[in-house]
Amino acid sequence: MPLVIVAIGILALLGLIMVLKLNTFISLIIVSFGVALALGMPMGDIVKTIEAGLGGTLGHLALIFGLGAMLGKLLSDSGGAQRIAMTLVDKFGEKNIQWAVVTASFIIGVALFFEVGLVLLIPIIFAISRELKVSILYLGIPMAAALSVTHGFLPPHPGPTAIAGELGANLGHVLLYGFIIAIPTVILAGPVFTKISRKLMPNAFTKTGNISSLGEQKVFKLEDTPGFGISVFTALLPVILMSIATIITLLQKTIGFNDNGILATIRFIGDADVSMLISLLVAIYTMGLARKIPIKTVMESCTTAISHIGMMLLIIGGGGAFKQVLINGGVGDYVAQIFQGTSLSPILLAWIIAAILRISLGSATVAALTTTGLVLPMLGTSDVNLALVVLATGAGSLIASHVNDAGFWMFKEYFGLSMKETFATWTLLETIISVSGLGFILLLSLFV
Repeated sequence: MPLVIVAIGILALLGLIMVLKLNTFISLIIVSFGVALALGMPMGDIVKTIEAGLGGTLGHLALIFGLGAMLGKLLSDSGGAQRIAMTLVDKFGEKNIQWAVVTASFIIGVALFFEVGLVLLIPIIFAISRELKVSILYLGIPMAAALSVTHGFLPPHPGPTAIAGELGANLGHVLLYGFIIAIPTVILAGPVFTKISRKLMPNAFTKTGNISSLGEQKVFKLEDTPGFGISVFTALLPVILMSIATIITLLQKTIGFNDNGILATIRFIGDADVSMLISLLVAIYTMGLARKIPIKTVMESCTTAISHIGMMLLIIGGGGAFKQVLINGGVGDYVAQIFQGTSLSPILLAWIIAAILRISLGSATVAALTTTGLVLPMLGTSDVNLALVVLATGAGSLIASHVNDAGFWMFKEYFGLSMKETFATWTLLETIISVSGLGFILLLSLFV
């Protein structure tokens, strides 16, 4: 049975990564070849399938991912991210410190990838906790919630961007609906969950944590950083451009006014690739040249950003190769046949499959990409909103982060937690994001 072969393939992938300690990308390629052979694919087609999956995924993603990494790095290296965080802390005041952290992390999380945002914000969180004499975890949970939600639901992050490309969903719609779902999810998983977590694990909130592994952090004097307004504008510009184009397109469909050159230009600027390029050019000026930073130094930041995401791109490509093997090997069609005539919503099905794969594989992005290979064939017969399927897949791919996920270990070490405390805080936090995200997606599906 195809599903038995896939299950064996996933177990083999776990064994290669966790037991033999092989690189994730190499493991994905080995398993892709093995599963393709086991599914009975003609040998002449296997290499072409893997190349098509790898190239097709990266072809759509590499430009957005690369430009997004550069934008985030410029924001970080200029002190713009620090300015956003510290200004919000100052404005919200000591009583509302959690809301300041959530807001700052959400804005920064839109522009920065999860790991980068975590490494950037943790030293700021530690500094605030020392100054205000509050628990680092009291601030750390809302921060992690905001970063994780933006990573799972909002383009230009790799998961939602890649899934949207594979399913043919409109990226602007994913962004717009993603925001609607992300805000209540962050509130539940951040400030609300912190209150519950404090009662469940009071000892975890007494830990002092350890960030020595992050090395010496670049700390700016506030007067040496860009202004708050320009920093927020630079961070959110891709979102602004994509959202304007999406809203105008939706209005055009609803009201029915004729197409013209201005609307075509707005759609062009609102395309994810174009909006990311424009935003990067703006960031080069606002975070660099306008502050008298030499263009050579600005470009060094861009080069460093790209070198840091090289392996991540390969892993995403490997996930795309595995996904293509599942499609071409007939597994997707087999799953579609099993659920033919079922009343189960494709949104719920995508979430369930992504959740199972996430718990098995650890990587949210690999779980999401593999899910698209299984659910894609059954979407042809459904009128479901593709943007919501993208978000459901993203939500499922966040659930129950545990020992096979790098995020679990990062959170544990930085906050100085025991294994039990990490499961009761980080793993539970990710599960709340996943389940509440699904709930809000199903709710939204009643209206769009």
